[in-house]
Amino acid sequence: MGEWSAGACRRLGTAGSAGVALGGWAVGTLPARDPWGLWVPHGAAAGAVGYFLAYGGLTLLVVAWWQYGRAGASVRDTLRTLVCWAAPLVLAPPLHSADVYSYIAQGAMVLEGHDVYSAGPSVLDPAGPGGDAAASVGGHWTDTPAPYGPFFLILARGVAWATGGTIVPAVLGMRIIALGALALIVWGLRHLARQHGRSESAALRLGALNPLLLVHVVGGMHNDGLMIGLMLAGAVLALRGRWITGAALIGLAVMVKSPAAVALLFVGVVVGRAATGSVLRRAAKGLLAPGLVAGAVVALVTLLGGTGFGWLGTQGVAGRIHTALSASSDLGLGLGELLRLTVGTDPDPVKSAVQNLGLLVALVLIVRLAWRSAAGRTEPVHALGVALVTLVALSPMVQPWYLLWGTAVLAATACEGRIRNVVTVLSAALVYETQPSGSTPVYGFVLAGLTCVAGVLLLRREAATRELPRVPSQRRPEDAVTDAEADMPAASH
Repeated sequence: MGEWSAGACRRLGTAGSAGVALGGWAVGTLPARDPWGLWVPHGAAAGAVGYFLAYGGLTLLVVAWWQYGRAGASVRDTLRTLVCWAAPLVLAPPLHSADVYSYIAQGAMVLEGHDVYSAGPSVLDPAGPGGDAAASVGGHWTDTPAPYGPFFLILARGVAWATGGTIVPAVLGMRIIALGALALIVWGLRHLARQHGRSESAALRLGALNPLLLVHVVGGMHNDGLMIGLMLAGAVLALRGRWITGAALIGLAVMVKSPAAVALLFVGVVVGRAATGSVLRRAAKGLLAPGLVAGAVVALVTLLGGTGFGWLGTQGVAGRIHTALSASSDLGLGLGELLRLTVGTDPDPVKSAVQNLGLLVALVLIVRLAWRSAAGRTEPVHALGVALVTLVALSPMVQPWYLLWGTAVLAATACEGRIRNVVTVLSAALVYETQPSGSTPVYGFVLAGLTCVAGVLLLRREAATRELPRVPSQRRPEDAVTDAEADMPAASH
């Protein structure tokens, strides 16, 4: 591919995003019931056109993003591009996931006084607030308690209250929260990149323009975006010495999704390295102080929200669902089935044991990263990004957008070189893993694999092009004489 201008990439990506949005009106994750009649199926012919637009637009968006990294754009250009690429998705129906319906239904449950940590959305009255959202929840989540913390459920309750649970306004209300999360991510990326001496534009390109983030945070409204934004903001403030506020923000992030708690360990490293006194005192302050602040915020918000502390016991519900991207679950399932066929044992305990072993290995590696950063061998925020990627790689449940937990951090600390290339290829591939309707077809993995192969080949070609030696031109003997005469000093008058 030749190099394109930032403007050309912006226009191509905007066309791609518009295709994704228009296709979503026909084949997106449409609600089971829409009393307004806006987000409803329109037949097989419209569905075929919708898939063409959705996948064609997604491909244009990925190509534009890939080329944008080579356009040398300014921060201002990148922010304009982000607005252009995100805008078409704002009024689209939910894309690539039905999770937003769970959010709305759980908000309605809190509003009506149900315990979201002991029951699922099926308890809602089908004709009442949130009933349409509950009917649209994915099958395995209908009777599943909420794995989300009180802070996020307070926001979801606010959306349910403001919209009465009516499906279209409620989805758009959740999208406003997603757009706020995107703005927070942009702020965090810019400041972290500046604090690490990195390019703000490159950080924004990798962390905010990323099609995986646009599709799943703006289009799919996953609350991972809010968790990431709060976590980045907390890291920025901690590096500025305002670690109390930073730890409080990370406490809020934990009450969106619990993996944000990993950030407290690395904020503790920042605090410990900046503290004065003996080694023991610095270590104690780093290990305890941010956790105590975050714990106080968690307790206060939980009490004020009135949802109770049941969320602490529902963090493992997602792990019960098998996802093919989880290496530990795949390995455990394979070993369990092998033992069932050869010995006749129950495969479930084997799968659970392998999953727990994966989490244990992840914990050991995360602690080692914290130790290295405390010793000054790794920057704490960069180590946080690596730690989150490690956690995702070894988790019992992995969804494509989970990659964003760590890559959003790494975008600001390692937006060049091999890490950038790996993040770029994986992000471009994983956007194809789920359908616009939210299901995960086999061909999604095929498309993701082909994208990985194409990305690696393109990177190798670009590297080879940069390393090509210059071929000396054929020169005539008289040319050498002329050059020699030109190099002689001029005679004085």
